[in-house]
Amino acid sequence: MTGTSEGAGAVTAPPAAGDRSGGPADPPPHGLGASLPSADAPAKTEGVFPYASDLWAEGLLWAAILRSPYPSARILSVDTRQAVEMPGVRAVVTHADVPGDAGHGRGVPDRPVFAHDVVRHHGEPIAAVAADHPDTARLAAAAIEVEYEVLEPVTDPQLAFEAEPLHPDGNLIRHIPLHFGDPEVVGETIVEGLYRIGRQDPAPIGAEAGLAVPRPDGGVEIYTASTDPHTDRDLAAACFGLEPERVRVVVTGVPGATADREDPGMQLSLGLLALRTGCPVKLAATREESFLGHAHRHPTLLRYRHHADAEGKLVKVEAQILMDAGAYADTSAEALAAAVSFACGPYVVPHAFIEGWAVRTNNPPSGHLRGEGAMQVCAAYEGQMDKLAAKLGMDPAEIRLRNVMATGDLLPTGQTVTCPAPVAELLRAVKDEPLPELPKDTPEEDWLLPGGLEGAGEPSAVRRGVGYALGMVHMLGAEGADEVSTATVKVSGSVATVLCAAVETGSGFSTLARQIVQETLGIEEVHVAGVDTDQPSAGRACHGRHTWVSGGAVERAAKMVRTQLLQPLAHKFGMSTELLQINDGKITSYDGVLSTTVAEALDGKELWATAQCRPHPTEPLDEGGQGDAFVGLAFCAIRCVADVDIELGTIRVVEMTVAQDVGRVLNPRQLRARIEAGVTQGLGAALMENLRTTRGRIRHPDLTGYAMPTALDAPDIRIVKLVEERDVVAPFGAKPASAVPVVTSPAAVASAVRAATGRPIGRLPIRPQAAVAQQQ
Repeated sequence: MTGTSEGAGAVTAPPAAGDRSGGPADPPPHGLGASLPSADAPAKTEGVFPYASDLWAEGLLWAAILRSPYPSARILSVDTRQAVEMPGVRAVVTHADVPGDAGHGRGVPDRPVFAHDVVRHHGEPIAAVAADHPDTARLAAAAIEVEYEVLEPVTDPQLAFEAEPLHPDGNLIRHIPLHFGDPEVVGETIVEGLYRIGRQDPAPIGAEAGLAVPRPDGGVEIYTASTDPHTDRDLAAACFGLEPERVRVVVTGVPGATADREDPGMQLSLGLLALRTGCPVKLAATREESFLGHAHRHPTLLRYRHHADAEGKLVKVEAQILMDAGAYADTSAEALAAAVSFACGPYVVPHAFIEGWAVRTNNPPSGHLRGEGAMQVCAAYEGQMDKLAAKLGMDPAEIRLRNVMATGDLLPTGQTVTCPAPVAELLRAVKDEPLPELPKDTPEEDWLLPGGLEGAGEPSAVRRGVGYALGMVHMLGAEGADEVSTATVKVSGSVATVLCAAVETGSGFSTLARQIVQETLGIEEVHVAGVDTDQPSAGRACHGRHTWVSGGAVERAAKMVRTQLLQPLAHKFGMSTELLQINDGKITSYDGVLSTTVAEALDGKELWATAQCRPHPTEPLDEGGQGDAFVGLAFCAIRCVADVDIELGTIRVVEMTVAQDVGRVLNPRQLRARIEAGVTQGLGAALMENLRTTRGRIRHPDLTGYAMPTALDAPDIRIVKLVEERDVVAPFGAKPASAVPVVTSPAAVASAVRAATGRPIGRLPIRPQAAVAQQQ
């Protein structure tokens, strides 16, 4: 069965047969298992979706933010007089105007709203302006005079250990020494490798924007495309010196997100200006401001040594992982925990010794991006597996099969893998698929060269490589994170409404919520209410949280409403509610005695219920890197076929063959789209996406200097197997879909380029000079 999803590459879906590799042959028209379209898809495709940059209010003022041109400097003075005196300027705020906590940040509140004594990264906010016109606001911001003493930036994370402290909290954010097994064990075969992973940016299609509106009670409402509104509200309330109840965050116009992509500092600036002026204040960031303000993937340096026996069985893994957090901590401690815990990959390793550090530098800030930590180590451990295969003269897929983990095996953290782990099945699925046909190597043949239709190379210089990679990610938060979510389901007439503060970032939660209610209550018309902080918290939109905890909360609430609906009928006919079924809006009993519609059973009443979902608890890693830190795991196998011009170093990814552990397919079309998007995002990290800096300064903070995959770069993506082995502790048994292909695909591309060129390929993105074959 072949279909296309919302991306550019062709997608081949798995056969629609079998409970482990695809959905039913005839999917239901609605409910779980149906390819229900997203409710906002028509508005987005027609160009009428109201994004955050479209917000408006009566008496609107415009904001602009002054940012540091230096990555490291001491602020000697800030003179705002010229800006304040400009016609049309209504307010200028600096660090001195922050009434509450001057620091904010996810996890660690170590980032100032406005820099005051020192500047720690290029683009750090210094002041903000509100004016009657956006041009006036920008001119006023530029008119603020700041006297700097420029300092030598610390940009090499290896030098951060000995450098002067860049922050009162020091340069070391976290150190994790993981010790598992016997350090004296040595394998018969040893390979070593050095790997460097670049700085990938989430690069949202819509740059950050927001609107702050003052309230009569002295509070403020912030309208923005937040992915974690309750955390943003709490940060804002602490900054403004207000009770959380007087700050309301309304989520509006989220175009999609691959990370906690919004810049919280922008929202704080807006709120301060709205409170100061008493007027609504709007800011729509430029692309440059977006690059400067939000967090990026952690650049990482990895040193590895793998030990194996003569048959290719892994004996020991030693690794050092150094993550560049940039100026502030953000989510670096979480990313490091994932990197260290998954440093050996989905392989059985009896002895592992991993040292991980996350350090501050004067580079751009790093934070959450799909598969953080796991993606960096996947590129490294899969490079090591290729080296082992080459040294032992083994097939790269075969050496992986000899070492893959399964349910019941141990992670190097000592945690037992209790969830389904069909890693061998996934690898065999991609390995056994036929390879794409080779193009004919003749001048007359019209085929795609690496570099495009007008590629400058010659067909005789092109080599085809086939590479493999296995990836893994954790689901939900880790190390004791409280992953609770709350949802309310209301039914009135023939319409159901879901209230849940889970932000729809493109993960499909809004669609899933509708499907859950349709399946549970048999009501086809289901609406999902907008999100704001007046609702109970549902947490961050990452790590597949909302599929699990928010979907679980919706299911529990819907089941409670179902019981309310069926109990009077069951009592009337002298039977239990378990003997009644709801299908297609009809309620029937097992014996056919009872048959009525849901609308008739409601009889004009409104029913509602609120429920929570909280997965089983986890624990922090101890001083030896040991502990049950993760709720569950998801796995993926990818085979990459790439053509490489070994003279020019140009690369064309021909095909990505994917097999993934999904637990349960809830929406086939949406699932395929998520996998395709994840593979394509990983392709960008492998070949082109790198936010380049010079001495801490971002060189080209725009989409001309930061290359991303387009429709012409997307390869054919063949999804050959979706393993539906349900995780019994997860609601519906489903697993997150998009993060694990992001983690796996860069390693697969690098593996294919190694196979084509014989070069080690230790850096991502792959530079052309690295893909030029060595002279024979």
